Amino acid sequence: MRACPGSELHGRKRGQNVMPSLGRQTSLTTSVTPKAEQSMAYKDFIYFTVVEGNVRNVSEVSVEYLCSQPCVVNLEAVVSSEFRSSIPVYKKRWKNEKHLHTSRTQIVHVRFPSIMVYRDDYFIRHSISVSAVILRAWITHRYSGGDLNVKWEDNLLHAVAKNYTLLKTVPPFERPFKDHQVCLEWNMDYIWNLRANKIPQCPLESGHLHIQMHLVKGEDLAVKTKFTMPLKEWFRLDLSFNGGQIVVATSLGQDLKSYHNQTISFREDFYYNDTAGYFIIGGSRYVTGIEGFFGPLKYYRLHTLHPAQILNPLLEKQLADRIKLYYERCAEVQEIVSVYMSTVQQGGGRPEACDLRNSYLDLKLRYGRPSTCRAFPWEQELKDRHPSLFQTLVEMGLLTVPRNQNESVLEVGGRIFEKAVKRLSSVDGLHQISSVVPFLMDSSCCGYHKASYYLAVFYETGLSVPQDQLQGMLYSLVGGQGSERLSSMNLGYKHYQGVDNYPLDWELSYAYYSNIATKTPLDQHTLQGDQAYVETIRLKDEETLKVQTKEDGDVFMWLKHEATRGNAAAQQRLAQMLFWGQQGVAKNPEAAIEWYAKGALETEDPALIYDYAIVLFKGQGVKKNRRLALELMKKAASKGLHQAVNGLGWYYHKFKKNYAKAAKYWLKAEEMGNPDASYNLGVLHLDGIFPGIPERNQTLAGEYFHKAAQGGHIEGTLWCSLYYITGNLETFPRDPEKAVVWAKHVAEKNGYLGHVIRKGLNAYLEGSWHEALLYYVLAAETGIEVSQTNLAHICEERPDLAKRYLSVNCVWRYYNFSVFQIGAPSFAYLKMGDLYYYGHQNQSQDLELSVQMYAQAALDGDSQGFFNLALLIEEGAIIPHHILDFLEIDPTIHSTNISILQELYERCWSQSSEESFSPCSLAWLYLHLRLIWGAVLHSALIYFLGTFLLSVLIAWTVQYFQSVSASGSRPTPARASSDPTAPTTSPAVTPAADASAQDQPTVTNNTEP
Repeated sequence: MRACPGSELHGRKRGQNVMPSLGRQTSLTTSVTPKAEQSMAYKDFIYFTVVEGNVRNVSEVSVEYLCSQPCVVNLEAVVSSEFRSSIPVYKKRWKNEKHLHTSRTQIVHVRFPSIMVYRDDYFIRHSISVSAVILRAWITHRYSGGDLNVKWEDNLLHAVAKNYTLLKTVPPFERPFKDHQVCLEWNMDYIWNLRANKIPQCPLESGHLHIQMHLVKGEDLAVKTKFTMPLKEWFRLDLSFNGGQIVVATSLGQDLKSYHNQTISFREDFYYNDTAGYFIIGGSRYVTGIEGFFGPLKYYRLHTLHPAQILNPLLEKQLADRIKLYYERCAEVQEIVSVYMSTVQQGGGRPEACDLRNSYLDLKLRYGRPSTCRAFPWEQELKDRHPSLFQTLVEMGLLTVPRNQNESVLEVGGRIFEKAVKRLSSVDGLHQISSVVPFLMDSSCCGYHKASYYLAVFYETGLSVPQDQLQGMLYSLVGGQGSERLSSMNLGYKHYQGVDNYPLDWELSYAYYSNIATKTPLDQHTLQGDQAYVETIRLKDEETLKVQTKEDGDVFMWLKHEATRGNAAAQQRLAQMLFWGQQGVAKNPEAAIEWYAKGALETEDPALIYDYAIVLFKGQGVKKNRRLALELMKKAASKGLHQAVNGLGWYYHKFKKNYAKAAKYWLKAEEMGNPDASYNLGVLHLDGIFPGIPERNQTLAGEYFHKAAQGGHIEGTLWCSLYYITGNLETFPRDPEKAVVWAKHVAEKNGYLGHVIRKGLNAYLEGSWHEALLYYVLAAETGIEVSQTNLAHICEERPDLAKRYLSVNCVWRYYNFSVFQIGAPSFAYLKMGDLYYYGHQNQSQDLELSVQMYAQAALDGDSQGFFNLALLIEEGAIIPHHILDFLEIDPTIHSTNISILQELYERCWSQSSEESFSPCSLAWLYLHLRLIWGAVLHSALIYFLGTFLLSVLIAWTVQYFQSVSASGSRPTPARASSDPTAPTTSPAVTPAADASAQDQPTVTNNTEP
């Protein structure tokens, strides 16, 4: 089951992402394209940049190229529409015979047809919808088949260098109107203006299937089916390819009994190259994905299956019916909003539109209560079905109308969501959830899918609403279809682990995670929206919690004081906190840049000097100053800062086009351990322009990307994830699980997730338990481990809240989720070990799983894990051999429980952080005393000592009485309290049965949590 992840971009992102340094999250990287180099063998190349990424009437393109021989440079724009593909709409070529072996730049103004660029108007009656626009350029040598007179198709076959890029298309109703510089008659102009801003509503009920194939001879042909397929209805689609023939069959309806099929034959065979690699279902780098839901997808190379052999789990779980009901309700909601907005636009919904404008009316408009006497064409039945929506529309009193209908509906959804969240953030926010749900439903229907994620979490966890897994799954899918970041992460996590009735599917999990992972670096560099730096802060870590602050907090004020005095460390920390929004401080890039500048110009700290140099290079908040930036970068590099050495390589690549020098600095920075430099070197090898190595080397590029990823480089991690999911490199064998792990790692750095985590942490620090529980549940359901353990901790601190508002077993669920994550803390394993040992609510005791949890904690270096394992042995538990192997305890050397106990207590003592006596050391000492005592009781020495002492006592008694009788004195009765002749108490001899029990000493202590 999936909501289509949309267009997946599997390729390099060209452009620079440079930000001030912050450990592993800082990227000073570049995507390199071939350029001329005086110190290397000349190689033809061509590269171009488009000033505007969108399709415009006239798009300015900068073409950079190098010819090693007299050449012809070709530039062509090719578009694909709904019914045709590869349509050339612009062509230009020119010769270069004189300027050889040197890089040249040509500015070209590419003109696109008006029907691709503008909206319909009185003159442009039929603008076209374009799905893809490819701008491609290539070079041909004049004496090797390339000439101005050669046909374009033949010319491309002789290309010695070529390149391409995709331009972003604009939907017809989001385009501007063209200024024709023509005056219409007043009546024609009036009639046109009446309908100019109205978007026609197409009552689409069905659609054709379009199939595009690449033939052996190189042509691209497209066909469409004669029959139509329904919209918003389940159907099964079978496609069979054989030679040059396609057989298309569809089965419609709930029972899949209605049937259509068609055979389409081509003149030539298809070019079959798909089976060599990776399949993408639901969109590619060229075509956006289908807006819909997929059931199970299977590819069979040599056979097909009977329809009865393929089941749709969405139908089995009645989810299909819920999806249908959701879209029926949303269609009604969107129609209400659209009609309302249209009425407001025309002035019919605003009484003040007919009034004369004056200052009194302006004040009334701003501060007065909204009018409730608006005449809209609503029926009472409709109002009864959507009371919250009508209430919100009346209260909003929209004064500014967005440009088009889609934006209007989305804006209304956003406002409804903000209103709902405000209620959830109150002191008793969890108590408000049931009354807020209708508002969130309306917001979701308006396309604002943050609301969809809230609803998904509420229903999946039963947070103040009856738990409903199917309804939760529905809203997760809806949010994922809208590429909402937290929804997509939730879907990726559930499919990764196979929990909450989501099937285990790593390929599908990768689709969701990679979608958000690709957006994460872009989100980080926009510095806009509800984003915050994702920090790993555990609620059990009191020291870290103490340094959380705000702009008026003691920690921040102290840092500001120290920074003002010239403390470089304080200046850098303050700038980082403000730039990234760390440690509870709101993001403020402008203030951060001021501290970067102050630190760089007043101190000799290389990190501050480097950060300010980057700011000057990019012009972030300050005027660009490349000269000063280079001076500062060199100064920081001379102090041994590896980021600055990498930055010099970036400078010589981007501004000086000196790739040999860039590679030199990157190699030096890479030796110093800079992950950005490793990534940049990988790009050089990937593009085949590494100095002295003219050929592309994907294997070597992959090795550099892997090294960069291990250093925390985001783009390097994304490349590794792609390599693992495709398996196209020998050094990266296909491993979907590993691909998910890498993509998940990047996605969990997303700033929108960080914003939710930060709100939860702030609420916790302020003692707002309702809000803290709400936001930590929202974060934990995305699958990020630190929020899962923090939520479990909150539920331990406030079990009353968890029991009252959550339907799930909070402590068990989220500690259990966390221990299956990479890098889970040892205390989570200990807690799960305790829960398995004692049993928890509906969970029965399981000593085997308890042993596994304690063993994992011990392996992570936690002394408590060793201690708990030892106590289990003392209570008679047996540690399985695979657990001993896991702990690297050799069963042949430690064959008895006593020997294993000694080893566990010794490791426990060595891992203990306490300097004085610890429980581990005391347990070790007690064990050895018991062993010594047992050995004494079992040895023959006890008999010898007893006999010797008895003999001495008898001899002394006889001698004493002899001395008394010799003196002739009358004997005196001895007092019990001071009689020196009273026999001393000797250790009791343990009976045989008890003595044998000493081999298995037992204690009554239970395992500690």
